[in-house]
Amino acid sequence: MYALDIQNVSKWFGERRILNKINLQIAAGQIVAMVGPSGCGKSTLLKAILGTHPPSEGQILAEGLEIRKPSRDVGIVYQNYALYEFLSAEENVAFGLKLAETNFPSRFFALPAYLRKRKEHLEKSRAFLEKVGLGAATGHYPAELSGGMRQRVAIAQAFILKPKVVLLDEPFGALDETTREELQLMLLRFYQENLKAKQAGQVPPYTIIIVTHELNEALYVADRVVGLSRFHETGDQGAMVVYDRPCPVFKPEDPKDFSKLIEQREELRHAVFDQSYIKHHSKYVSFWDELSRDVEDANSATQST
Repeated sequence: MYALDIQNVSKWFGERRILNKINLQIAAGQIVAMVGPSGCGKSTLLKAILGTHPPSEGQILAEGLEIRKPSRDVGIVYQNYALYEFLSAEENVAFGLKLAETNFPSRFFALPAYLRKRKEHLEKSRAFLEKVGLGAATGHYPAELSGGMRQRVAIAQAFILKPKVVLLDEPFGALDETTREELQLMLLRFYQENLKAKQAGQVPPYTIIIVTHELNEALYVADRVVGLSRFHETGDQGAMVVYDRPCPVFKPEDPKDFSKLIEQREELRHAVFDQSYIKHHSKYVSFWDELSRDVEDANSATQST
């Protein structure tokens, strides 16, 4: 079962067709970068996955359950770090747990139990803030935090509820280069946690779709890149997935060497962004085939030894 299964999803507004039969399956623990020209429908697809704007046709499943409205199954982090200014960092992160695990009457009529639960929520919040590098800022309010720190709080807010998928919508776009690089390394550390969980036979904790306009960033932080575009043979019917391939996996301690990515970056630019290059939409859609070949090669190598 996939963490996210997008099946023949189309979306139109009036006579304007935005998405045309999108098919995309994402396994638990994958970090998928989504790229595409401005206006190609990336935001429309994110809203459909989030459940705020269900598809006109087709369906989207999170671990087999159809998404038709917002729920805890899908979290999202926006570019503008939507935090409550009157709550500290730890209270912001714990707020979702409060709403999910307590209700209004219990906060008044079962006060001792609620206070125990609140203490538990704050402990979990502090632990997650420590994980994203904000252990020393748990009591700070948003006005006291830098842009990068605020975005880390927003990321902790999303992940602490343990959604099946988290959407990152241009999460680093407003940050300076140094802060952006720090948060990219955070995603690489999340991916390493996923690998350790898989090796231990556990469900990996972080399944992420990150939308970005930076192709270097897409290839650096993800293990898979998906390109959405209208530049294909039936583009008048809406955007489709025209690129879906694995990309190199970097470790946080690896040198940030983009020279390794030049060839794939140019292929990605040509396949997704070149409006003069009209092709069948499936020409560069090969992720699952390549993954299957890699598994077969690994098995063959193991048997030969």
